[in-house]
Amino acid sequence: MSDTAPVVEETKKTSAKEEWSDMAKTAIIAVIIALIIRTFIFEPFNIPSSSMRPTLLVGDYLFVSKYEYGYSRHSFPFGVGGFEGRIMSKMPERGDVIVFKLPSNTSVDYIKRVVALPGDTVQVIGGRLYLNDERVEREVVGLKDYVGDRGGNVKVQHYIETLPGGVMHDIYEVGDSERLDNTEKYRVPEGHVFAMGDNRDNSMDSRVLDHVGYIPVENIVGRAERLFFSTNGKARIYEIWKWPFSIRYNRIFNAVGPVKPAADKKGA
Repeated sequence: MSDTAPVVEETKKTSAKEEWSDMAKTAIIAVIIALIIRTFIFEPFNIPSSSMRPTLLVGDYLFVSKYEYGYSRHSFPFGVGGFEGRIMSKMPERGDVIVFKLPSNTSVDYIKRVVALPGDTVQVIGGRLYLNDERVEREVVGLKDYVGDRGGNVKVQHYIETLPGGVMHDIYEVGDSERLDNTEKYRVPEGHVFAMGDNRDNSMDSRVLDHVGYIPVENIVGRAERLFFSTNGKARIYEIWKWPFSIRYNRIFNAVGPVKPAADKKGA
């Protein structure tokens, strides 16, 4: 038997160990890079309900920018930031779509549109939004219908709403006499924002003080930016043959943000 056989075998074992070691190092580096991106740059988020129709649909997947408003402990996975408040803080603007930790249960993520800032008053009267006692204008687009989260057809009126400053966005209204269409007058506290769903009569939002209410700026995870995937949910995970037909190709890469006034676009 050749004396070189054990040497060759040992060399193979060493090479295998080195390969496993390299793979482990690569995996660790990939995880670290992914955590850095998720914490400081972008985080993926998916839409579970119809509360933001027509802007966002169930089955949409989007990126949330983490740097737009600075960082809080909620910017970190599982809220392990270990500090209070925000650093590099910047206040959202009216019309921004934000992802935030539900004030009544910070383990839950919500997504809504900011309509009011600290010091603003907010009230809904007869289905119309009033900010600082001024009625927010809306333009009729037409009647629409969609399948509700629990099935069944939901008929709505589609409007384009224009917030103070000229920011425009789409909203749905079942009618102007639904449960949250006549509210008290709210005054947004310092360090908080007031947010509503675009599907106004099918949204649990800041109008419900004991559930969402005023949103602490510290609870904001980031600003919704752009879709990267969308599926209508008609293909189960194992129905590979249906995947190509369940993707909403026309929604991929769509921007989430509101339409800015023309003057802002020129200055951008």
